[in-house]
Amino acid sequence: MTSPDVLDVASDLRLTLGGLIRRLRTIRSPDDPVPETSVLARLDREGPTTAADLARSEQVTPQSMGATITGLLGRELIARQPDPDDGRRVLVHLTPAGCAALTDRRNTRTRALADALGTTLTDDELDTVAAALPLLARAVDALQVPPSPDSRR
Repeated sequence: MTSPDVLDVASDLRLTLGGLIRRLRTIRSPDDPVPETSVLARLDREGPTTAADLARSEQVTPQSMGATITGLLGRELIARQPDPDDGRRVLVHLTPAGCAALTDRRNTRTRALADALGTTLTDDELDTVAAALPLLARAVDALQVPPSPDSRR
């Protein structure tokens, strides 16, 4: 048996994972607006930041980000705090309730994927997927991430 072409494997993997991610993004409850979840996830990954920086990162207008932040503040999923380095600026950060909401939203997607895997794969096939995960993680680690446009300034 000949080995598969690495470019073909890479292409198939990219398409498959892209489809998986797109499908997972559609799985959410009615109280899970995409902009809010995106802001919660960004604050979880990157820590406290300003509304203006969030708007730039999420590629939305400051007005749109203001509406999202107002909704999150109203449900106490985020809170404001003065910037310790610049008292003129205000940072927003996740609250414990925000962390819990984000975890719930992520768990919904994880459970949906687990259900799909459990109902469509045999135990042997699931073992194969599990065995491939460390290999895929190594490939992810080997990917070179190009510098962002902001880092060149």
